[in-house]
Amino acid sequence: MKKLINEPGDVVSEALRGMAAAHPDRLRVDLENRIVYRKDAPRPGKVGLISGGGSGHEPMHGGFVGFGMLDAACAGEVFTSPVPDQMMAATKEVDAGAGVLHIVKNYTGDVMNFEMAAELAEDTEVLSVVTNDDVAVQDSLYTAGRRGVGVTVLLEKIVGAAAEEGRSLQEVAELATKVNDNGRSMGMALTSCTVPAAGKPTFDLAENEMEVGIGIHGEPGRQRLPLAPAKDIAAMLVDPVLGDLPYQQGDSVIAFVNGMGGTPLIELYLMFNEVAQLLDRAGITVARSLVGNYITSLEMAGCSVTLLKVDDELVRLWDAPVNTPGLRWGA
Repeated sequence: MKKLINEPGDVVSEALRGMAAAHPDRLRVDLENRIVYRKDAPRPGKVGLISGGGSGHEPMHGGFVGFGMLDAACAGEVFTSPVPDQMMAATKEVDAGAGVLHIVKNYTGDVMNFEMAAELAEDTEVLSVVTNDDVAVQDSLYTAGRRGVGVTVLLEKIVGAAAEEGRSLQEVAELATKVNDNGRSMGMALTSCTVPAAGKPTFDLAENEMEVGIGIHGEPGRQRLPLAPAKDIAAMLVDPVLGDLPYQQGDSVIAFVNGMGGTPLIELYLMFNEVAQLLDRAGITVARSLVGNYITSLEMAGCSVTLLKVDDELVRLWDAPVNTPGLRWGA
């Protein structure tokens, strides 16, 4: 194992120190509680937006804290949920009187701990949305039901724009539910990843094998198959997504090809080309696109495809200015 670390147990704390040092104009970091805050949070009258989860998925979630997205993100250990005290502290800190929305990926620890935090934050109005867009499996090692993956990124951006407009907590929560209901994802891996504390790959894949339907923690997928050309892999990811909602001819989507951390951008753009061709043949319009490493699994090689069915309102909110370490335009 080769990693740019000091001690495995210090990875998360030292990474957060680095984030604080790199982005002092946008972020403030509570190193004791491992919470990344928007520098100007809380903002009077604005709904607070909080997410979080295990580390190792960067830039999600701390990299999406800032104008137009999250007000705070709680960092757990690698692939391990944050604890309720973190989430409660973040909830109280960003509450400016308009309430707080918890954006929670559907992993058992995340859901349970955010629920406890909402109960502990007694004087703050809290609503929650749970993302569960992964079509690969109904249940996994970490979930009861579908996993929350790529739609989480798109939801944080769209809901963040709505919160900036001054929408109420109920309106923001309803929008978050709409986004989650209209998005689906599926991923694949060419290699495993290595959790620093474990010091060895989470699973083994031969040079001529790939895992289709993996989760962002290295959970096994639907099936292990011989390595295939990119056009075939794209079909293996897109077809189940299109058939699940279902998407229909004439729909418009945000198409998101996400890297798992170890796949170069040239390959992700190649994959996007294949995805775009499949969507064109299905009569689906790509209204907006996102390509890159946004919800990763340490150094895993592979990708995921997320399609979010959009209308004019969702496209407008997607286009609204955003200024975070991981996503920035128009600001």
